[in-house]
Amino acid sequence: MNRNFTLLSALGTALVFSPQAFSQTAAPAAASPAATTASAAPQAIDAKIALINFEQVVLASNEGQVMTAAIQKKFEPKQTQLEALAGEVDTLKKNLQSAPATLPDEERASRLRAIDTKEKQLNRDAEDARTAYTAESQESLNKVAIKVNTLMQTYAQQNGYTLVLDISNPQQTGVMFALPSTNISQAIVEAYNKQSGIAAPPPSAPRAGRPAGSPSRPATTAPRTAPSAKPPVK
Repeated sequence: MNRNFTLLSALGTALVFSPQAFSQTAAPAAASPAATTASAAPQAIDAKIALINFEQVVLASNEGQVMTAAIQKKFEPKQTQLEALAGEVDTLKKNLQSAPATLPDEERASRLRAIDTKEKQLNRDAEDARTAYTAESQESLNKVAIKVNTLMQTYAQQNGYTLVLDISNPQQTGVMFALPSTNISQAIVEAYNKQSGIAAPPPSAPRAGRPAGSPSRPATTAPRTAPSAKPPVK
Protein backbone atom coordinates (compact mmCIF):
# COMPACT_ATOMS: atom_id res chain seq x y z
CA MET A 1 0.00 0.00 0.00
CA ASN A 2 1.94 2.99 -1.24
CA ARG A 3 0.46 6.07 0.42
CA ASN A 4 1.94 9.47 1.11
CA PHE A 5 1.63 8.98 4.86
CA THR A 6 4.03 6.03 4.94
CA LEU A 7 6.51 6.77 7.70
CA LEU A 8 9.23 4.17 7.39
CA SER A 9 9.69 4.57 3.65
CA ALA A 10 8.91 8.21 2.87
CA LEU A 11 10.23 9.60 6.13
CA GLY A 12 12.77 6.96 7.07
CA THR A 13 15.64 9.03 5.76
CA ALA A 14 14.33 12.50 6.37
CA LEU A 15 17.00 14.79 7.71
CA VAL A 16 16.59 18.47 8.49
CA PHE A 17 19.38 20.31 10.24
CA SER A 18 18.17 23.21 12.34
CA PRO A 19 20.13 26.49 12.31
CA GLN A 20 20.99 25.81 15.96
CA ALA A 21 22.56 22.45 15.13
CA PHE A 22 26.06 23.87 15.06
CA SER A 23 25.63 26.53 17.74
CA GLN A 24 28.15 24.71 19.93
CA THR A 25 30.92 25.74 17.59
CA ALA A 26 32.73 28.57 19.30
CA ALA A 27 32.60 31.95 17.59
CA PRO A 28 35.96 33.53 16.79
CA ALA A 29 37.17 36.09 19.30
CA ALA A 30 36.80 39.73 18.36
CA ALA A 31 39.98 41.07 16.83
CA SER A 32 41.63 44.18 18.18
CA PRO A 33 41.68 47.34 15.96
CA ALA A 34 45.41 46.90 15.38
CA ALA A 35 45.00 43.30 14.34
CA THR A 36 42.10 44.22 12.06
CA THR A 37 44.21 46.85 10.32
CA ALA A 38 47.13 44.47 9.94
CA SER A 39 44.98 41.74 8.38
CA ALA A 40 42.89 44.02 6.17
CA ALA A 41 45.01 43.47 3.06
CA PRO A 42 44.12 40.14 1.39
CA GLN A 43 46.95 37.73 0.78
CA ALA A 44 47.17 35.13 -1.97
CA ILE A 45 47.39 31.55 -0.71
CA ASP A 46 47.59 28.18 -2.39
CA ALA A 47 44.01 26.95 -2.38
CA LYS A 48 43.18 23.34 -1.62
CA ILE A 49 39.46 22.70 -1.94
CA ALA A 50 37.45 19.69 -0.79
CA LEU A 51 33.83 18.67 -1.26
CA ILE A 52 31.59 16.90 1.23
CA ASN A 53 28.01 15.66 1.13
CA PHE A 54 27.41 16.56 4.74
CA GLU A 55 23.90 15.10 5.03
CA GLN A 56 25.06 11.85 3.47
CA VAL A 57 27.97 11.61 5.88
CA VAL A 58 25.71 12.04 8.92
CA LEU A 59 23.24 9.42 7.69
CA ALA A 60 25.92 6.98 6.48
CA SER A 61 27.86 7.08 9.75
CA ASN A 62 27.34 4.08 12.03
CA GLU A 63 25.91 6.32 14.74
CA GLY A 64 23.53 7.97 12.28
CA GLN A 65 22.32 4.57 11.06
CA VAL A 66 21.86 3.27 14.60
CA MET A 67 19.84 6.33 15.59
CA THR A 68 17.69 6.19 12.47
CA ALA A 69 17.00 2.48 12.95
CA ALA A 70 16.02 3.05 16.59
CA ILE A 71 13.58 5.80 15.64
CA GLN A 72 12.08 3.66 12.88
CA LYS A 73 11.63 0.82 15.38
CA LYS A 74 9.91 3.17 17.81
CA PHE A 75 7.43 4.34 15.18
CA GLU A 76 6.67 0.89 13.72
CA PRO A 77 3.51 0.45 15.86
CA LYS A 78 2.18 3.76 14.54
CA GLN A 79 3.06 2.67 11.01
CA THR A 80 1.11 -0.56 11.52
CA GLN A 81 -1.83 1.39 12.91
CA LEU A 82 -1.87 3.73 9.91
CA GLU A 83 -1.69 0.83 7.47
CA ALA A 84 -4.60 -0.89 9.22
CA LEU A 85 -6.70 2.27 9.11
CA ALA A 86 -5.84 2.77 5.46
CA GLY A 87 -6.93 -0.81 4.82
CA GLU A 88 -10.28 -0.07 6.44
CA VAL A 89 -10.78 2.96 4.21
CA ASP A 90 -9.93 0.95 1.10
CA THR A 91 -12.33 -1.82 2.12
CA LEU A 92 -15.16 0.64 2.69
CA LYS A 93 -14.55 2.21 -0.70
CA LYS A 94 -14.47 -1.14 -2.48
CA ASN A 95 -17.67 -2.26 -0.75
CA LEU A 96 -19.41 0.92 -1.82
CA GLN A 97 -18.19 0.58 -5.40
CA SER A 98 -19.44 -3.01 -5.57
CA ALA A 99 -22.80 -2.20 -3.97
CA PRO A 100 -25.82 -2.81 -6.18
CA ALA A 101 -27.44 0.07 -7.97
CA THR A 102 -30.55 -0.58 -5.89
CA LEU A 103 -28.72 0.46 -2.70
CA PRO A 104 -30.97 3.03 -0.96
CA ASP A 105 -29.75 6.61 -1.14
CA GLU A 106 -29.79 6.86 2.65
CA GLU A 107 -27.52 3.84 3.00
CA ARG A 108 -25.18 5.13 0.30
CA ALA A 109 -24.96 8.52 2.03
CA SER A 110 -24.27 6.78 5.35
CA ARG A 111 -21.41 4.79 3.83
CA LEU A 112 -19.95 7.92 2.24
CA ARG A 113 -20.02 9.68 5.61
CA ALA A 114 -18.25 6.72 7.23
CA ILE A 115 -15.56 6.79 4.55
CA ASP A 116 -15.10 10.54 4.91
CA THR A 117 -14.82 10.28 8.71
CA LYS A 118 -12.21 7.52 8.59
CA GLU A 119 -10.25 9.24 5.82
CA LYS A 120 -10.06 12.47 7.81
CA GLN A 121 -8.93 10.52 10.87
CA LEU A 122 -6.28 8.78 8.76
CA ASN A 123 -4.94 12.08 7.43
CA ARG A 124 -4.85 13.65 10.91
CA ASP A 125 -3.11 10.67 12.48
CA ALA A 126 -0.63 10.44 9.61
CA GLU A 127 0.25 14.14 9.81
CA ASP A 128 0.71 13.95 13.60
CA ALA A 129 2.93 10.89 13.23
CA ARG A 130 4.94 12.51 10.45
CA THR A 131 5.50 15.64 12.54
CA ALA A 132 6.58 13.63 15.58
CA TYR A 133 8.87 11.40 13.50
CA THR A 134 10.56 14.32 11.77
CA ALA A 135 11.06 16.22 15.04
CA GLU A 136 12.62 13.23 16.78
CA SER A 137 14.82 12.42 13.79
CA GLN A 138 16.02 16.01 13.60
CA GLU A 139 16.81 16.20 17.30
CA SER A 140 18.76 12.93 17.27
CA LEU A 141 20.65 13.42 14.01
CA ASN A 142 21.58 17.02 14.81
CA LYS A 143 23.59 15.66 17.74
CA VAL A 144 25.55 13.52 15.30
CA ALA A 145 25.88 16.43 12.87
CA ILE A 146 27.52 18.61 15.50
CA LYS A 147 30.20 15.98 16.17
CA VAL A 148 30.70 15.24 12.47
CA ASN A 149 31.15 18.95 11.82
CA THR A 150 33.84 19.23 14.49
CA LEU A 151 35.72 16.23 13.11
CA MET A 152 35.40 17.52 9.54
CA GLN A 153 36.99 20.85 10.41
CA THR A 154 39.84 19.12 12.25
CA TYR A 155 40.36 16.78 9.29
CA ALA A 156 40.38 19.70 6.83
CA GLN A 157 42.95 21.63 8.84
CA GLN A 158 45.20 18.60 9.32
CA ASN A 159 45.12 17.85 5.60
CA GLY A 160 45.75 21.42 4.47
CA TYR A 161 42.34 22.21 2.97
CA THR A 162 41.61 25.90 2.74
CA LEU A 163 37.95 25.51 1.75
CA VAL A 164 35.35 22.76 2.15
CA LEU A 165 32.12 22.99 0.12
CA ASP A 166 28.98 21.17 1.17
CA ILE A 167 27.37 19.56 -1.89
CA SER A 168 24.34 18.16 -0.06
CA ASN A 169 22.31 20.50 -2.25
CA PRO A 170 24.15 20.98 -5.59
CA GLN A 171 21.68 23.66 -6.68
CA GLN A 172 22.82 25.86 -3.81
CA THR A 173 26.58 25.23 -4.04
CA GLY A 174 26.81 25.84 -7.78
CA VAL A 175 29.46 23.12 -8.14
CA MET A 176 29.15 21.82 -11.71
CA PHE A 177 32.30 19.69 -11.90
CA ALA A 178 34.88 18.33 -9.52
CA LEU A 179 37.38 15.50 -9.54
CA PRO A 180 36.20 12.54 -7.43
CA SER A 181 39.44 12.79 -5.46
CA THR A 182 38.28 16.13 -4.01
CA ASN A 183 35.29 14.52 -2.26
CA ILE A 184 36.18 13.73 1.36
CA SER A 185 32.75 12.34 2.35
CA GLN A 186 33.83 8.71 2.66
CA ALA A 187 37.02 9.65 4.46
CA ILE A 188 34.99 11.61 7.03
CA VAL A 189 32.55 8.71 7.47
CA GLU A 190 35.43 6.32 8.15
CA ALA A 191 37.21 8.75 10.47
CA TYR A 192 34.01 9.44 12.41
CA ASN A 193 33.17 5.75 12.75
CA LYS A 194 36.65 5.13 14.12
CA GLN A 195 36.34 8.03 16.55
CA SER A 196 32.84 7.10 17.75
CA GLY A 197 33.64 3.42 18.22
CA ILE A 198 30.06 2.55 17.24
CA ALA A 199 29.66 -0.58 15.14
CA ALA A 200 27.45 -0.61 12.07
CA PRO A 201 23.92 -1.91 12.74
CA PRO A 202 23.14 -5.38 11.36
CA PRO A 203 20.94 -5.50 8.26
CA SER A 204 17.30 -5.63 9.29
CA ALA A 205 14.79 -7.98 7.73
CA PRO A 206 11.88 -6.34 5.87
CA ARG A 207 8.99 -5.71 8.25
CA ALA A 208 5.76 -7.59 7.55
CA GLY A 209 3.38 -5.32 5.71
CA ARG A 210 6.10 -2.99 4.49
CA PRO A 211 5.18 -1.51 1.10
CA ALA A 212 7.06 -3.02 -1.82
CA GLY A 213 10.21 -1.12 -2.61
CA SER A 214 10.53 0.44 0.84
CA PRO A 215 14.06 0.48 2.28
CA SER A 216 14.69 -1.95 5.14
CA ARG A 217 17.41 0.26 6.54
CA PRO A 218 18.18 3.97 6.24
CA ALA A 219 19.45 5.12 2.87
CA THR A 220 22.59 7.20 2.69
CA THR A 221 21.05 10.11 0.84
CA ALA A 222 18.38 12.20 2.50
CA PRO A 223 15.46 13.53 0.49
CA ARG A 224 15.22 17.28 0.18
CA THR A 225 12.51 17.91 2.78
CA ALA A 226 13.86 21.35 3.73
CA PRO A 227 17.02 23.42 3.33
CA SER A 228 19.81 22.18 5.56
CA ALA A 229 22.00 24.42 7.65
CA LYS A 230 25.55 24.49 6.39
CA PRO A 231 28.32 23.81 8.92
CA PRO A 232 30.12 26.97 9.97
CA VAL A 233 33.50 27.64 8.38
CA LYS A 234 36.24 28.53 10.78
